[in-house]
Amino acid sequence: MKIVPLTLREANDFVEQHHRHSARTSNDGGKFAIGIEIDGELVGAAIVGRPVARMLQRPGAAELLRCCVSPAAPRNACSRLEARCKRIWQQMGGTRLLTYTLARESGASLRATGAVREATVDAESWNRPSRRRAARSIEAEDKVRWAWTLPEIPA
Repeated sequence: MKIVPLTLREANDFVEQHHRHSARTSNDGGKFAIGIEIDGELVGAAIVGRPVARMLQRPGAAELLRCCVSPAAPRNACSRLEARCKRIWQQMGGTRLLTYTLARESGASLRATGAVREATVDAESWNRPSRRRAARSIEAEDKVRWAWTLPEIPA
């Protein structure tokens, strides 16, 4: 397995093809994207950007927006992507990395990389009078917020 840099477009194209329930990210808050290859074939992608929830947008904070693998990926591919995103963000000076899973998902790969279950987020529609959104079935499910606290790397 080899970790490779991706453009946000490449990562979103992969997510569109392989993610079980989430769509592309909007590119306006994207910080970086990486992939995982086996024998030159892309089998996983991860996208890190600014936290979606505005109350969590603080200096040093980022969100792992998508982590997605294809059926051809080995079992530990998600953990490898998550661990590398954590390390890259820390090396960029980040101090906190967040991500979400659906409440019905185990979060095993996140626990394996040191993420801590931080909160349960009740299901809520993103549709508001000030920003109309089409309803999606995923909005009807509770989510779990996970976090990594990253120690500062000395200069």
